[in-house]
Amino acid sequence: MSTSTVLIPNVQLTLDQLIVAVRQLGPDARSKIAQTLLTDDMDERFAQLIKRLANKRPAADISDKEINEAVYAVRG
Repeated sequence: MSTSTVLIPNVQLTLDQLIVAVRQLGPDARSKIAQTLLTDDMDERFAQLIKRLANKRPAADISDKEINEAVYAVRG
């Protein structure tokens, strides 16, 4: 866990101001912020993909048995 402290009571920043503030942080803190943002974005994308797939009708031209056979053939 980081020992850096950020105190922002009732502060409003523009996006540009926030970027300037983040650039003032050290490399480790900037890296942690970037990783957190990427993780949050990927979590949201996966959640949306799961919802889309859940709403799709299964393919009618291939059975679960055929899919399993293909998987086992590839895995050897």
